[in-house]
Amino acid sequence: MKFEADLHVHSVASGHAFSTIADNVQAAAKKGLKLIAITDHGPKMPGAPHLYYFYNIRALPKNYLDVEILKGVEANIIDKEGNIDIPEEVANKLDIVLAGFHTYCSPSGTVVENTRAMINAINNPLIDMIVHPGNPEFKVDPTEIVLACKENGMLLEINNSSLGTSRAGSYCNCLAIAEKAAEHGIKVAVGSDAHWAEQVGNFASAVELVSKVGLGENQIINRSVHEIHLYLQARGRGQ
Repeated sequence: MKFEADLHVHSVASGHAFSTIADNVQAAAKKGLKLIAITDHGPKMPGAPHLYYFYNIRALPKNYLDVEILKGVEANIIDKEGNIDIPEEVANKLDIVLAGFHTYCSPSGTVVENTRAMINAINNPLIDMIVHPGNPEFKVDPTEIVLACKENGMLLEINNSSLGTSRAGSYCNCLAIAEKAAEHGIKVAVGSDAHWAEQVGNFASAVELVSKVGLGENQIINRSVHEIHLYLQARGRGQ
C-alpha cells in the first residue's frame, strides 16, 4: 500500500519529541512522501508550545524539499463538551486541526461519558480529525464513534504509535474501531504520530490492522494528497 502523506507529525516544539521540523521534512522526502502535517501538541500538554507558536507557524514555507507542509496542531479535548485548548481565532488560521484525549489534559470518565465527549468533539467545527480513539485510558463505544464520524463527515485516525510504543493496551480498541470503520465505509487516516524523524511515514502496524479488517484502500485518505486537499477544502480550510 502506497502513501503520499503523513498527517500526524511532532517536532521538538511538542516538548517530548526529538526532531526538528526540518528533520521531519527531510525524512518525509527520503521516504517519497509528498505532504506532512506538523501537528505539535496544544498548550495544555505539559511542555507544549505557547499559543504564540501556532500564531507564528505561518512562518514555515508551504513547500520544502518538494514536500508540502501543512501547519497544524494536535489539540487536547479538555472537557466533556468537546472543547479544545486552541481558540477559534487560532484554529481558523491553521491548515489542519487534530484533536484527541490525552493524559493530564482530558477528563476521563465512563465509556458512556468518554463516548459523549468524543462525539461532542466530532461535532466541533474547529476539528478536522479525531486521533488515537483507541486509547484505553479513555475507552469509547466504537459503533457510536464511527456512526458519529459518518454522520458528520469526520476523519478518524488509526494511530500507528498506539500499536507500538504509545498507549499500551490500545490494540483491541483500535481493532474494534477499524472493524466498524470498514463496516460503515467511513474515511480514515493512518498516522505515524511520529515523535522523531525516522518514524515519519511509518504506518506498518496500522496498515497490518486495517488490512486485517478489510478496510478498503479507497477509505484511507492519506494515500492521496488530492483527496486530503478536497477533504480540507470541504471543511473550510484554505479558503
